[in-house]
Amino acid sequence: MSKHFLSRKLSTLILTAALGTFSTVALSHQQGDWIARVGAATVDPDESSSLLNVSGLGGNIADSGLGVDADTQAGFTFAYMLTDKLAVELLAATPFKHDVTLTGSGIAGAQPGLPDGSKIASVEHLPPTLSLQYFLRDSSSAFKPYVGIGINYTVILDEDLSAGIKADIADGGLAASNLDVDNSLGLALQIGADYQLNDQWLLNASIWNIDIDTEASLDSAVGEVKADLDIDPWVYMLSVGYKF
Repeated sequence: MSKHFLSRKLSTLILTAALGTFSTVALSHQQGDWIARVGAATVDPDESSSLLNVSGLGGNIADSGLGVDADTQAGFTFAYMLTDKLAVELLAATPFKHDVTLTGSGIAGAQPGLPDGSKIASVEHLPPTLSLQYFLRDSSSAFKPYVGIGINYTVILDEDLSAGIKADIADGGLAASNLDVDNSLGLALQIGADYQLNDQWLLNASIWNIDIDTEASLDSAVGEVKADLDIDPWVYMLSVGYKF
């Protein structure tokens, strides 16, 4: 076997190893990396409500409560790698808007114009969430699952009563006004995964469960109406990311 053959063989092995090392480094999440992701985020409430309390009707109304529907908006996350396995991430989005409905037949018994499922309001909010993430696999893997824990602060941007509930009692409404929904501070848990396409681009899927507890109140012709509402949504997001 000639020295030239051995030299070429050794050069090939060195080059292959170098390229493999470069590929591993390029695909890894490393300390100091920033990762920006953009995609579609769905807030799907898993809500529970206290009974509606109506001051002019003697207090709590049996078989009554509030429901909240889901909404999908553009979602954004911005992450910074503190180490090769730890990251801090901020979840942001365009404002979510949810319809709020009556549940149960209790209010309908007192006011027939408002049956179960009646829309009483729409609420617009932002749920910024700051999380600490731990990546479970070696950073050189293209598939990078992680778990996270953090804090959510839900900011109510706008509250609008529906025309039906603002109508006078004679027209089937409650002559409602002055809707107020409190902001919320709560715990957020997360699971997710990045899939690295190349050294910069990646795909991501993430799920959060967020503790959102609030109180809603309004004035009406039968006195103040209020209820505690635990929205506790699941948030689902599919996104494309860029690492720099």
